[in-house]
Order: sequence, then structure tokens, then C-alpha cells
Amino acid sequence: MRTGFPLLIVLLLPLLSPAQPGGARRAGKTNPLGLTEAVIAEGRQLYNRSCTMCHGLDGELGDRAPALKGTRRFRRSSDEDLFDAVKHGIQGTLMPASPLPENDVWKIVAYIRSMRASAFDAPLEGDPEKGRAVFWETAGCGGCHMIQGRGGLLGPDLSNAGGERTTLSLREALTKPRPHIPPGYRPANVVTSAGETVEGMIKNEHNFSLQMLSRDGRLRLFTAEEIRRIDYGERSLMPTDWEQRLTPEQFRNLLAFLSRQAAARIREQGMAEEDLGR
Repeated sequence: MRTGFPLLIVLLLPLLSPAQPGGARRAGKTNPLGLTEAVIAEGRQLYNRSCTMCHGLDGELGDRAPALKGTRRFRRSSDEDLFDAVKHGIQGTLMPASPLPENDVWKIVAYIRSMRASAFDAPLEGDPEKGRAVFWETAGCGGCHMIQGRGGLLGPDLSNAGGERTTLSLREALTKPRPHIPPGYRPANVVTSAGETVEGMIKNEHNFSLQMLSRDGRLRLFTAEEIRRIDYGERSLMPTDWEQRLTPEQFRNLLAFLSRQAAARIREQGMAEEDLGR
């Protein structure tokens, strides 16, 4: 069934004013279904059946309403506010009440929250400790990525991956090729005027010099006169088929491990616990 109700046209408009005087927000009612992977998956199906006429598929930009997985702040963000807006609509706007049962609305709320919450705040099913073994041993991710000072330098540092990224973005990083290679991570082979070939990642480049992090972890600087040829890679060195390379259990555990990497958040929690103990 495609109801086409314009989910959250005003519900998630950019924050223009505080919800209460002084900017305080009430905690409100929390989602009784929780934020588990199963609930989020069902919410995604309901969302894509009911809400994409106005909002885009999987939270992307739609024809009549904003993208829900953007990075801006939103007026309504608590579980209760989202539920009320979806279930009962918003008076004086194009947002009508939803005919869906309450449990289905809560599932949609869980999916919307998952698109915006960090992976650390949306616990994933899986065993983080077993995921640690997948990261360092089975998949060999530590050859390129560093966590808490251990690992390689070719890829991004993942010490705060769970605190900075959503669950969806972590999953997509492991399963979907990027249309563009991020600056600082473009692979290339540099052939020097002396005949040496150096393989690695270009970190900085301009008309006079090139800075490269080589495969062996060394930072190399070449002047324009020292370079005979540069062969640029068109694809990232990051594999994007981990769902096929790993078993479903291994993949689930790897995501659970990455979602727990939130160095800043863990430090904050530790400081808060110390304060309470004083």
C-alpha cells in the first residue's frame, strides 16, 4: 500500500527556534520497540512503502520533502515528537495523519532515528569481541586502518568510527563503492626520474611537488623534477564486497565491533562516572 503521506515535511524542517524557552527539550516517551536491527529493518520497509512519494528512497532527497539522513539539526527529533507527527499529522501543514497501526509508526520512527543516530547510540546485534578478531585477523582491516594507535595509516583512523558515523554509513562503507575517492586517499603509482616506482596514497599534490604515503607507511615527498610519470588509480583500495567475503555472522560481528569504536564518547562516559563517584 502506498499512502504517499508527506512524512515529516515540516516535522524535520531545519531548527528555527528552540522547542521550549531556553532551548530545553523534554525527554518524552521513548520508542517501546527499541532500536534493534530487526525493528529498524522493518521500519525501513514500511518507510519505503509509505513515504517515498514525498521523501526519497532510504532517506534520500525526495520530490516534495527534504532528505531525512542529512546532517542538519531538526525541529522534532525525540521519539515522542516523531511518533506524534507521523501518527497524528501536523495541523496547518501538508503533513496528514498516518493510517498505519501504532507499532508500524514506531518502527518508522526507529528507522528515522537510525539514519541520524551515531552507530554507538544505536546498538547493533552481534558480538563486538568476535568482531575484533574479524577486524584484526580474518579481514585484516588493521593493515590499512588504525584503532587507538594500532594498525596501518593508508586508510582513515577508525578509533571514533562508531561515534562519528551512523550504522547505515558504516554498512555502506563496507558494501558500496564510493562514486568519488575522498581527498587524501587516491591510490597512485609514481615513477621517478631515477626509475623507482612508488605505490601508495596521494596526500597532497600541486604544480611543484607531490606528497605520498607509500604502501610501507613512509611519507614521501617528490618535487616536480623528480617525477617522470604518475599513474592514478580510478578506484579506492577499500574493498566494498565484505558481505560476500565474510559469513553473515562475521559481517554482523564486524559491524558491532566498529559501532563500539567511539573514543570521545567513551572518555566522556568515564569522566562522568568519575564525577559521580566523588
